[in-house]
Amino acid sequence: MEEHQFMISRREVLAGLGMLAAAGIARPLAGASNLQPSSSSSTASLLPAKQDFAIPDGVTYINSAYTHPMPVAAAVALREWAEFRSQPQVVSQPKKLINIKAEFAALINAKESEISYVPNTSTGENLVVNGLDIDYRSDNIVTDALHFEGALLHLEALRQKFGLDLRVVMPRDWRIDLKDLERVVNKKTKLIEISLVAMDNGFQHDLKAVCALAHAHGAYVYADIVQAAGNTPIDVRASGVDFCACSSFKWLMADFGLGFLFVKEALLDRVIRRSQYGYYQASALDSHFLPGDPPNPAPYTWELEKNATGHFEVGTPAIGTAHVLAQSLPYIRKLGVENIYAHRQPLLKRLHEEMPRLGFAPITPPESTSALVSFAVKDYEAVQQRLLKAKVNARVSRRYIRVSPSVFNAMSDIDKLLEALA
Repeated sequence: MEEHQFMISRREVLAGLGMLAAAGIARPLAGASNLQPSSSSSTASLLPAKQDFAIPDGVTYINSAYTHPMPVAAAVALREWAEFRSQPQVVSQPKKLINIKAEFAALINAKESEISYVPNTSTGENLVVNGLDIDYRSDNIVTDALHFEGALLHLEALRQKFGLDLRVVMPRDWRIDLKDLERVVNKKTKLIEISLVAMDNGFQHDLKAVCALAHAHGAYVYADIVQAAGNTPIDVRASGVDFCACSSFKWLMADFGLGFLFVKEALLDRVIRRSQYGYYQASALDSHFLPGDPPNPAPYTWELEKNATGHFEVGTPAIGTAHVLAQSLPYIRKLGVENIYAHRQPLLKRLHEEMPRLGFAPITPPESTSALVSFAVKDYEAVQQRLLKAKVNARVSRRYIRVSPSVFNAMSDIDKLLEALA
């Protein structure tokens, strides 16, 4: 088996270095190698940070819950990676990227050993469900209607195929009441699955309370954190969450094809099993039939890692997206998630105040502080045309308009949206 000259040295990865290899990476942002979070007082003045993004003049982008723009430095790194891949040299001497897993782990207060690469959030959710020893004849899974639609599809498919006892809590007043979850959880509940922040309306669960409920009944909690990671403080230790996953093309400001799965270290091997196998899981993988190989009756021998990598990674991750993350994750930590969270609150407050006056009924709870807010739409085609004319990019569907401001947005962007809809 050949090693990846242009991407990742298999033997380095199998040795547990957890580093991605590359050549010609872009200049790192300030603090890229420092895993200590920046202080709020020193970075709050950096927001809004429109200068760090290449948003065209005249365009108002408030749709980061759909896809977040890459910082300029991250886009440069991706282009340089593409150039490297398109212009192979006789000899490659790749340089290592920063430790991306350690960066993400620091973002959510996890250990690096608890982090695995996944291609997307849905894969992480599938790995958790498939890895638990669920008895479809007696166990149940509890979720809610504001959970990610792809996860609900997955769980409903298990109900239809295997007879899973799936219990879906419906929202009331655009919220999921913890008491409604309590009514359907029992000693046969194996897993509570939620989205920490709902993609449709931004409702945010009290994750610590959900975990306390689950653990009191011997159950576990999986949280989809794709609409929270990078914009809202997350502490997996304080909350007690067992599993969570996210892609990187939203609030981690990266690209498609690479995300992260967190699994609490104490659950590896003991509670959650491997449901797929590949060479990335091995700490040692040796051949025994090539010239000079040590003798063995088997063509290959190996040992599996005991960490999250050894449980869930089977092959090469998306290296191009890794280059983006090598820039975007330090950038997020440089700005400070607490500052990002605080920066959007006045913008959300103005939306909550003004959108109803324009005839848009809120479907986001008024106390919500998450990064997205939604309002019911009566004539979505007219709304689309108004925003298109004003060069405002927000999420408009037949059911609602969703506004999701980020680090580059200012109150003037909210004003432009409101003027377009007036």
